[in-house]
Amino acid sequence: MGRIFLIIAAVVAALVLLGPLVGFALTLLKWGLIIGAVALGVMFLSKWAQRKSGQRT
Repeated sequence: MGRIFLIIAAVVAALVLLGPLVGFALTLLKWGLIIGAVALGVMFLSKWAQRKSGQRT
């Protein structure tokens, strides 16, 4: 009986510790995607602006 409680306690402790780690990993992924999207947008805008300025001359 004691061994079953120990296993249950270990599973609960693992889930309690795993929750914040998964949340942290997903937060890092979210910010990475946001920063990547902004960088991609800036790159496209700068290429578009260079193309527009090249047509004027």
